[in-house]
Parts: sequence; structure tokens; C-alpha cells
Amino acid sequence: MDHEQRTWSSFSDVCKRGFLGRPLINNQLQHERLSNPVALGVLSPDAISSTAYGSEQIMIELLPAAGMAAFALLLPITGVILLILVLVAASYRQVVMVYTRSGGSYVVARENFGPRVAQIAAASLLIDYVVTVAVQCAAGTVAVVSAVPVLGPYSLEITVGVVLTMCLANLRGLREAGAPFALPTYAFVVMVSLTIVVGIVHQVMGTLPVYDPAHIAGAVPVHQGNGLVMGATVLIVLRAFANGGSSLTGVEAISNTVTSFRKPEGINARRVLTVMACILAFLLAGVAWLAHATHATPYVDGYPSMLSEIARAVFGHGTVGNILYFLVQASTAAILYTGGNTSFNGFPALASFVAEDRFLPRPLMKRGHRLVFSNGIITLAALAVALLIVTGGSLDALVPFYAIGVFTGFSMAGYGMTKHHLVHRGRGWRRKLAVNLSAGILSTIVVGIFAVAKFTEGAWLVVVVFPLLVLVLMRLNRQYRAEASVLELSQTEPPDLARYSKHRVVVFVDAVDLAEVEALRYGNGLHADELTAVHFVIDADHAARLTERWRHFEHDTPLRMVNCADRHLSKAAHELIAQMLRDHPDSKVTVLLPRRTYSPLVGRLLHDRTADKIARSVSRISGATAQIVPFDIESRVAEVTRVG
Repeated sequence: MDHEQRTWSSFSDVCKRGFLGRPLINNQLQHERLSNPVALGVLSPDAISSTAYGSEQIMIELLPAAGMAAFALLLPITGVILLILVLVAASYRQVVMVYTRSGGSYVVARENFGPRVAQIAAASLLIDYVVTVAVQCAAGTVAVVSAVPVLGPYSLEITVGVVLTMCLANLRGLREAGAPFALPTYAFVVMVSLTIVVGIVHQVMGTLPVYDPAHIAGAVPVHQGNGLVMGATVLIVLRAFANGGSSLTGVEAISNTVTSFRKPEGINARRVLTVMACILAFLLAGVAWLAHATHATPYVDGYPSMLSEIARAVFGHGTVGNILYFLVQASTAAILYTGGNTSFNGFPALASFVAEDRFLPRPLMKRGHRLVFSNGIITLAALAVALLIVTGGSLDALVPFYAIGVFTGFSMAGYGMTKHHLVHRGRGWRRKLAVNLSAGILSTIVVGIFAVAKFTEGAWLVVVVFPLLVLVLMRLNRQYRAEASVLELSQTEPPDLARYSKHRVVVFVDAVDLAEVEALRYGNGLHADELTAVHFVIDADHAARLTERWRHFEHDTPLRMVNCADRHLSKAAHELIAQMLRDHPDSKVTVLLPRRTYSPLVGRLLHDRTADKIARSVSRISGATAQIVPFDIESRVAEVTRVG
């Protein structure tokens, strides 16, 4: 028989190695600093990719109500969105210069309004990250099925599969750094810019095709008549504007990861943010103009996308045109999926940050098998998949969930920076204050528009979930602070470390076996003044057999039988130890509970957790300590099976 000590691995360890690879050690935790070109490609896909669906979401609201006038309304609505983009980008240009630690609007709100108010920003960002995964991946799938319509009926399955694949890849330690993650962004920018330029050239030359939305099978219904007068009510315009506001999601991404930049971090982050905002503005304006010029139309099924129709109209159906069309669709899908994957870095990092402030459960701070925040990654994937299933993976259904969280974060950043300038009054503070306050107020107005205009279309859920999430964060913090106040030592009175005059050890036993022997051996090693074994009698026959075996093995430790007629072991243990302390007030009582540990999966089904329940009950008594003495069964069963 081989008596060598073997390295023990649990079933979960074996699974982790199989799915995730070898575990990494702490020394392998590295933080790669990004150059500005790479940072632009890595950190901006969430923002830039929204070009693919921003204009389409506006038209989905306008066409059924305003008819062909929707194409005229598209441009001024896009203009207002671009104005907000300018203010928000100007606000975040200041954020990245002042707060060079990662965290974005959460850090701004925490530093200026305190940790409790900052939970509004935390809740908004956490919701935003979850919805971003769902929206970006759903939009990426739209790009795929627009190019390959035969995949259309399987859109939800494809989207969920992409999210689960991202989850697994990130659990394995996928790092969003370097050229591979920057390429989709640059490919998308090049292809959509080419589409815009070629499209404008065709329009100038009079060769740009124009669709007829009213006679396209499968397109969203088009209102007939004078849309500006009959259909385009204020509410419809506000709904369209709210939908188009989803184009600004991701603008805050750079402020969330300032530490990823090379030194000087703030200056480099500001430069990249400025370039990103300029690219986003150009692409938004260009796509909106071509949608206006070509009358590209959204479809009821969600595909083909308007961007797909624009690309088809611009490049035509020739060989070169088909190649360019498919390149547009491929780059669109790639940047959208990459934008969704960005949340798998942002959400776990933010959740860990908030948990460090004791507003989220501490397990979210734990780095897993591959030095990533595994619990945060799994939580994000689970929530995103649930949201996709509830909405059927429909981009139209997901957008109402989107921008409330985003613009709430914008508001908190704007108001936080406003207070910062009021307190510090640095150079040019009045101008900066005006920019931040304007961005905060305008973003708050957008949140209000979303809450009202899109309330019946799904925004009500965010309106309900948002305050509930803030309350949950507050409640968790109150619980953590209550626990800390109990554990903290008094600052005025030194702790009493005097020894008890007597030490009594009690071993709770239910059988005569190796686990009980190990507990008694440990009890003897404590050099107690008195060592007693106690059995709570639930079954008289079992108690009689236990007494006989106890005598047979000639135990030196006395066995005491305590009747437990109501079978409430925790209560009986509590009463017994409390009575011992009343009888011997100068004593310290230590209770040892032998616990047989089994396979985590099978053991949970085949055995209860009585020792844990008794330990909790006894530990509530002042002067008493409960200690579990584990005896591993699983490894011994495996050893016997291997030898046999």
C-alpha cells in the first residue's frame, strides 16, 4: 500500500482545471499599461459601436407615428444628442484629470458626496453593465443575421451562446489589452467611415438609391398622412429622443479605467476621450444623414438592420460591393461583441470596488482560479442571460432598460465635479463648473424623459429596480457596519485577557467511531480541568447501543446522557452549556463537535449539517466556545477504493 502523502484536490478543483486551465498565482497578476492608440481601440467599442443601432432606435418610434416626416425629424433629434455628447465628453475630460483612480462616476460621487450617496452612481453603473452585455450582444447578433438571414430564427440562442462564451473566456483570464481587442474598433471605424464618404459621394452625384418604406415587406408600419401634424406628438418625439440617447452609452468607459493608461494617466485619458467623442459624433451624424438620404427602414423582426440597408444601398450588389457589405457587417458584429465583453472587465472591478467599501457582498472581492473576479463575472453573465431570455433577445425591448442607468451616472459625475469646483476653485473653475452643471442637469432631464416616455415599454422595471438596488446596497452596508462594531475592540477600555480559573471541555458524540476518537484526542490535548462526553438521547435503543460500545472500548472519558424529547438538538445544547456556566460561573466551556466531512455534492444530499447548527447555538452563550473538529471521509473513501 502506498503511504505517500498525496496532494488533495476537490471535485470543484478538478472541474476548474478542466474548464479554466491551471490556476495562476498572485505574482502573475499584472496590469498592462496601454498606449493611446491601443487604449482607444480597447476602451471605446461600447461607445463607438452604438452607431450601429442609435439612428435605428429613433426611427422605430418615429415611423409608425410621423410617417415619412420621420426622416426629417431624425436629423434635429440627432443634433440634440450630439449636443449632449459634447457636454458629457467635456465633463468627463475633467473627471479623468482630477480622479486618476479607476471608478469613474462612482469615485466622483463618493469623494464629493460620501459613500452613501455614491451608491446611486454604483447602482446606475451596475445596471448599465448588465444591460450593456445584453444590448451589445443582441445588436451584434442582428449584424450577423442581417448578413446571413437564415440564422434569424436562432437569434436568441446565438446571443445567449455568445454571452456564455464570453463568461468562460473571462473566467479563463481573458485580458482586454493589445492589438487583438483594438482591431474590431478600428475596422468598424474604417468601414463605416468609408460607407459614409462613399454614400455622400453617391448622393452628390445623384446615384444613391432611395428605399420606399411604405412598400417594403416586413418593415415597421409607416404612418400615412402628414406626420408632422397628425402623428409626431411631443410624447413620440421624446420617446424617439430617449431611444437615440442609447447612442451615448460607453462614453464613461475611459473614466472607469484611467489606471490602464501610461503616465501621465490623466492627460492620456483626456486625449483618448476627446478622439473617441469626435469619432462617435462623426459616425452618428454620418449614419443619421445617410438614413435620412436613403430612407433606410427598421424591420419588425429586427433584421436586417438599418446600417445593413445603408451599406447595401451605398455599395450595391456587385462583387466588390458584396465584399464591402460583408466587411461592414463583420466589423459591426465584431465591435458590438467586443463592446459587450468590455462589461466583463468593468462590472467585476466595480463590484469589487463597491464591496471593498462594504456595500456589496465580500465574495465579489475574491479573485478566482485565474486571478479574475470570478464571482462578479458569473453574476454578470447570469443577470445578462436572464434579461435576454425575459426580453426574447429583442434589441427594441432592451433599449428602454439602457439609458436610465447610463445617464444617471452622467448626472452623478456632473454634479460631483460641480461640487469639486465649488470647493477647490482652481484655475478656470467657473467655466468648468458651468460645463459640469450643464451636463448634470441635461443628463437628469434625459433620465426623466426616459422614465416617463418609456415607462410602459419597460423603463418601469428600471424605475422600480434602481431604488430597490440602492436600498439593498445601503442595507448590506448597515449589516457590515453592525458586524464590525461587534468585533471591534473598544478604544477606551483594554480587552480583558485574564485566564479563566477552570476550563471544561464537552464533546458531543453520536457514535463511537474514528471521528469521535479524533475529537476526544483533541480534547485531551487542551489540558482541560474536566473532559466530558455528552450524547443527546433521541432514540433510546440507539443510546443503549452507544452506551454498550462506549464500555466495550473502555473509554476513560465519562459519557453523559441528556434527554432530548423534542429532538431539538440546538436548543438542548444551548440549555446544557448555559446551565453548566450557571453552576460554574468561574469556568470557560469549550464544546467540541466531531463533523464527518463528505463529498460536497453527495454529502449535501446524504448528510445534514447538525454540527454547524449546534455550534451557532452554543456560540451565542457568553463564556462558551464551540469548535468543530472535522474528520474527512471523502479522501479515505477514495483511498480505500483506489487500493481495492
